[in-house]
Amino acid sequence: MSNISMVEANLPPGFRFHPRDEELVCDYLMKKVTRCDSLLLVEVDLNKCEPWEIPETASVGGKEWYFYSQRDRKYATGLRTNRATASGYWKATGKDRAILRKNTLVGMRKTLVFYQGRAPKGSKTDWVMHEFRIEGPLSPPQILTLKVYVY
Repeated sequence: MSNISMVEANLPPGFRFHPRDEELVCDYLMKKVTRCDSLLLVEVDLNKCEPWEIPETASVGGKEWYFYSQRDRKYATGLRTNRATASGYWKATGKDRAILRKNTLVGMRKTLVFYQGRAPKGSKTDWVMHEFRIEGPLSPPQILTLKVYVY
């Protein structure tokens, strides 16, 4: 039984995990980066799995899946992020949104859509992901992000 299944088994009926953006950054991602502990959320390698494989690994109920993911670089010495999978790629859409706690920038949220095939001729799918990263004066190096799939 996975950590998530054990946690869900002990929750009261009707419980729903629905944290706000600033809670995801400050109460989950920051704690994971600084203390490396989290029983509720798992770590998933996005480059080795397709969107439809995520629910069985990272489900916390409903049609949203929360998990941590290591940032993969497209080139060893570059800053570009690799978001390709075997059958497609994640494409950023819109602009990054600031996440504030007490009027202070604590993180950013990026929205990504999954396209099947290879860029630039991929076919858009219904898979959407929100990527959260820590920002601000005390932010650690960006090696880990928190992802939320919505389907």
